Amino acid sequence: MTIQVTLDDILSAARIVYTHMQATPQYRWPMLCERLGTEVWVKHENHTPVGAFKIRGGLVYFNHLAQSDRLPMGVITATRGNHGQSVGYAAGLYDIPVTIVVPHGNSVEKNAAMRALGVELIEYGDDFQASREFAEKLAHERSLEFVPSFHPLLIAGVATYSLELLRHVEDIDVVYVPIGLGSGICGMLAARDALKLNTEVVGVVSAHAPAYAKSFEAGYPIEAPVTTHIPTVWPVARRNPRRLV
Repeated sequence: MTIQVTLDDILSAARIVYTHMQATPQYRWPMLCERLGTEVWVKHENHTPVGAFKIRGGLVYFNHLAQSDRLPMGVITATRGNHGQSVGYAAGLYDIPVTIVVPHGNSVEKNAAMRALGVELIEYGDDFQASREFAEKLAHERSLEFVPSFHPLLIAGVATYSLELLRHVEDIDVVYVPIGLGSGICGMLAARDALKLNTEVVGVVSAHAPAYAKSFEAGYPIEAPVTTHIPTVWPVARRNPRRLV
């Protein structure tokens, strides 16, 4: 399935996002530039109300439900943290009860941050996939709406931070974007293409979760379970850029 997110989609999402938060800053840190030997800018998404970029997608997703008169009586999702905070914050704006499923051994700090938003937190399974499958089961049993981690509205929402960055800092050669389930990097690609820029977008994955890297290298989807074994570092840059983000 091909998802098309246009400049109009991102601008519409931005109007929703800025109702609840300001644009976040991007700074050029001199000592970081000196250390890396190039011009480097850092986009500070830790300045959002939940300390992560995911909130932008949640705000847009739940606004769409509200505008469509489709607000559910309760929602549920699976996460390791940032998506859960986004859902907890955005659903809370509409007084919608939220249930979050996380795997055992999840970040204590992330769990506390989600609980602080008033969600019901359930620990289940040894990894995200097990938590996700359990959340879908509970959604059926409890008549809750399952909020996905990847959706066009989420992409349009998180693309607003990419739009801010690419409009503020000119002539970026390469931008590095972490990949979880993909909304962040898809948002960056959408913003770059909407602005008709030539910026190279490099996805960064954990060495413990190389499925995206292996799939990209092979040209087709490859399953790769999350492990504690650290494989060979995947190459992420092919040239020496003048300006990094």
